[in-house]
Amino acid sequence: MELNTYQQEAFDYQRPNIEKFGKKNWFWALFFLLWIMVGGYALYLQIAKGHVVTGMRDNVVWGLFIVNFIFFIGLSYAGAIIAGLLHLFKVSWGKPIIRLAQMMTMISVIVGPIFILLCVGRFDRLHHLFIYPRIQSPLTWDVLAVLTFFVGSAIFLYMSLVKDFAVYRDAKLNIPKWRQKVYKFMAIGYRGAASQKRHLIISQNLLAIIMIPLSIIVSSILSWIFGMTLRPGWHSTIFGPYFVLGALYSGCGVLIVAMWVYRKMYKLENYFTNKHFTNLGYGMMVLAAAYGYFTFSEYFTDWFGSAKWDSEVINKLFSPADYGWWSLFANFVGILVPIIIVAIPKTRKPGWITLAAFFMVIALWVKRYLIIVPTLETPALPMQDTRMEYVKYAATWPEWALTFAGIATFLLFFTLMSKFITVVPVSELEDTSHHPHHEPAAKK
Repeated sequence: MELNTYQQEAFDYQRPNIEKFGKKNWFWALFFLLWIMVGGYALYLQIAKGHVVTGMRDNVVWGLFIVNFIFFIGLSYAGAIIAGLLHLFKVSWGKPIIRLAQMMTMISVIVGPIFILLCVGRFDRLHHLFIYPRIQSPLTWDVLAVLTFFVGSAIFLYMSLVKDFAVYRDAKLNIPKWRQKVYKFMAIGYRGAASQKRHLIISQNLLAIIMIPLSIIVSSILSWIFGMTLRPGWHSTIFGPYFVLGALYSGCGVLIVAMWVYRKMYKLENYFTNKHFTNLGYGMMVLAAAYGYFTFSEYFTDWFGSAKWDSEVINKLFSPADYGWWSLFANFVGILVPIIIVAIPKTRKPGWITLAAFFMVIALWVKRYLIIVPTLETPALPMQDTRMEYVKYAATWPEWALTFAGIATFLLFFTLMSKFITVVPVSELEDTSHHPHHEPAAKK
C-alpha cells in the first residue's frame, strides 16, 4: 500500500515500537502478569470456599466487583461515543485520539464483564441465563446489550485498522513470520483502490452512527438495573443520563492519562501535542460541570424530599463518621479540581491536565462505590440483632486482589496492543498539521 510523505515518516518513526518489545515493556508486562496471578489465586479461594472470602453478605450483596463492572463498562461506552463523534465530524486533530478511544472501548468491554462473573456464586449455572432468560429482568437486557456492544466495538475497531494492517503487511517489518501472516490476513486484500476506500469509509460511517446510540442505550440499560428498583438512593428518573454522562466523563479522563503515558513511553510528543491535551481538557471541564449539576440535583432532591430511607442514605453520604470524607473526595477532586485546573491558563498544561484527569478517574471510581454500597447498607426494613458484618460492608483482600488484577489486565492489554499496532494511526495522517515537521513540538 502506498503512503504519502507524511504517512511514511510517521510510520518510520513508530516502526521500532512494533518491531521490538523492549525492556520497559517486558518489565511492565511481567509486573501486570504478577498481579493477575495474585488475582488468580484469590479467584481460586473464592471458588473453593465460596463468597464467604469476600465482604459480601445477605444484605450487601454487591461490592467491589459491581463497582468495577460499572466503571470499566462505562469506559467502553465512553470510548465508543468519543471515537464515533470524532470520526463522524471529521475532527482532524482527533485522529490519534480515535484510535486510543477504540482501544479503550475494546479492552474495557472485555475486562468489565469479568467482574460480573466474579459475582456469580454458581458458575455451573451460568448458562441458564441464556437457556432460561427472564425477559422482564434488566439483567437479561444488560447481558444482551453488552454482547451486542462487544461485537459492534470489535468490528468498529477492526474497520479502522484495515488500512494500517495493509501498511504493516507491505512494510517488510523485522518481525516473526507468524505476525506477518496475521497482518496479511487482517488486511483482507486491501490495496488502496478507490472502490475499497469507498466501501471502507461507508462501513466506518455506518458503524460510528450505530455505535453512538448503541452506547447510550446500553449505558441506560445498566442504569435501569438500579433506577427501576425501589431502593433508596437508586430509584431515580435521572439515572439514565447520569450514567451516560459519568461514563463519558471518566472515559475522557482515562483517554488523557493514556495519551500522556504513550507520549512519554514512545516519545510521541509531536503527535500527542499540547493542542490534544487542551482540547480534551476543555471537554473534561464541560463534562465536569454537567456531571456536577446532575450530582447536585440528585443529592438535593433526595435531601429536600425528606423521605425517611432516602434521608438515611444522604446522612450516610455526608456524615464524616460514615462516607462523608469519601463524598468530599469524589465531589471535590472528581468535579471541582478538573474545572479549576483547565479554567486557569497557567495550569492548562499537559502535566496538570493529566494529573487532574488521573485523580478524577479515581474519584469517579469512588463515586460508583458510593452509589452501590451505602444504599445496600440501608435496607427499607428495620434490622435487629444482626451481626455487624451483615450490615456494614468491608472489602476483603481477595476482592482487592481481583480488583487490582482487573486493572492490571486492562493495562496489560494496552501494553500488548501498542506493540501490535501503531498508537498513532499511520494511514489516517493525510493533513500536514499532523506531521512532526509541520507541528511545533509539545513542551514537556
